[in-house]
Amino acid sequence: MSTEEPNAAASGAAEIDAGRSGSAARTDAAPPHLDWEGFGFDTRQVHAGEYADRNSGLRVPPIALSAGYVFDDFEDGVARFGGRSDWRGAASTSRGEVDAFTESEPAPVYSRQGNPTNNVAEQRLASLEGGTVSVAVSSGQAAISAALFALAGQGDHIVSTASIYGGTRILFGRSFKRFGIAFDYVWDAADDAEWERAIRPETKAIYTETIPNPRNDITDLRRIAAVAARYNLPLVVDNTVGTPALIRPVEHGANIVVHSTTKFLTGHGAAVGGAVVDGGNFDWAAAERAGRSYPLITAAPRPGLASMLDRFGDGAYARAVREAVVNDIGPTLSPFHGFLLHQGMETLSLRMRQHVDSSLEIAAWLEQQPEVESVDYAGLPSSPLHELAARDYAGRTGSVFGVTVRGGVDGARAFFDGLRVFSRMTGIGDTRSMVLHPLTSTHSTFPDELNARLGITPGLLRLSVGLETPEDLIADLRGGLAAVARR
Repeated sequence: MSTEEPNAAASGAAEIDAGRSGSAARTDAAPPHLDWEGFGFDTRQVHAGEYADRNSGLRVPPIALSAGYVFDDFEDGVARFGGRSDWRGAASTSRGEVDAFTESEPAPVYSRQGNPTNNVAEQRLASLEGGTVSVAVSSGQAAISAALFALAGQGDHIVSTASIYGGTRILFGRSFKRFGIAFDYVWDAADDAEWERAIRPETKAIYTETIPNPRNDITDLRRIAAVAARYNLPLVVDNTVGTPALIRPVEHGANIVVHSTTKFLTGHGAAVGGAVVDGGNFDWAAAERAGRSYPLITAAPRPGLASMLDRFGDGAYARAVREAVVNDIGPTLSPFHGFLLHQGMETLSLRMRQHVDSSLEIAAWLEQQPEVESVDYAGLPSSPLHELAARDYAGRTGSVFGVTVRGGVDGARAFFDGLRVFSRMTGIGDTRSMVLHPLTSTHSTFPDELNARLGITPGLLRLSVGLETPEDLIADLRGGLAAVARR
């Protein structure tokens, strides 16, 4: 071999050694993606919000089990408390380049307000919902409470659509009432006169659900968003049953989205959590000029310190939720549950496909059975809401719906006790299918006349269809209906 010819083996070894040393290879390598804007939903549900662990390069962000965080110095502490600091200030590395892993993480202060593990889930959910910032909290009820406490206080008022989860109605009618916040309900969202009667000068928000639980009587978000805009009110939407895999309320005019992350987002029923997503699209200054006051967002908290709106722009509402509600009241999400949440979101669209495919098949089968009086599933062609379902959901309205069996409470009892694959329990959005009788559970404290108006009848059962084989679920339902027939 000529002395002028390169030694391939030697150059290969040199490349390997350079890679081991890390200097040349890391200097020339393109940094990993951190900003996932513009990527597809499936890509973002896997990657958005992630960072590589600085200590050992772990591919999956670790669980940050720490109550507090060390400040670099005096000024770093000042910056963190002021919300002006990214992790280690996006500092340069020893080689002079900016560390690619620093810019996506806000520097934590204390785990009551935020945590690096939970921040992964927060960034991922904000990306999937099309919002600016999200705030993770300890449960779905905590998410609803935090979202509305940032908008309303004693003497204020909120308007909600009538068909919402029973636990949310209890929250509004009991705890919010004790705090001096009043609620009114609109039964016909298409009736402008009803909105006109419900909305007052002290009204601070409109609240609704994409897919109300338990009856799948889906909401026309565009119609309600137009009402909210006309009255300079933020629209708060619970998208727990819909999930961003099926519908993204911000795209339909909503301003704030809440979730019980316990359900479909986590997906396996092993962790309780909630989240508030700031759509970043509400004009708080215009609302203030129109007489709708939101002091936590638009007012200076003290002389010399600018308002949340001036400091944080389109993330001001989320900052108010985090700083003025979650920090004060303390509904903190465990970082272990935050880890389970961002892991669960990695497969959200895949799971929702199976949930909905099975639900469509099962709902269509159920409405043909002689023991069934009705099936409340907007995705069925027979539903009066099918046109809306086709327009906004492509006919795929989740996997939580109602089925009414013949025989009232006795028929419901026979059906309920006749099931073996469906778990008899409270909860929705699990890998496991579940069944519940709303009249004797979630709506058991409501007056008879209210339940009748809500359609919570003695024979109504709520189904949450899981990921089991659809044929097995139908066989199980057949056994439950056989028990109804034998009565």
